[in-house]
Amino acid sequence: MSKHIVPLEYETGLAELRGDCARMAPHWVVPAKAAASPVAASLIHGVTVPPASARLIDAMSDYGD
Repeated sequence: MSKHIVPLEYETGLAELRGDCARMAPHWVVPAKAAASPVAASLIHGVTVPPASARLIDAMSDYGD
């Protein structure tokens, strides 16, 4: 016996979805952003980057140039 899964059809439009989000927004908690403080390079140790990852980043002009 095989069961057929019938996809649900949603009749929700964009306006209704936006309204639902607007009603839920007050319930979402946004954590306070903590300011990142710089770390001295001498304190960073034991970090290894696989060669393939290093090549990938080096090949990206945003990072490698």
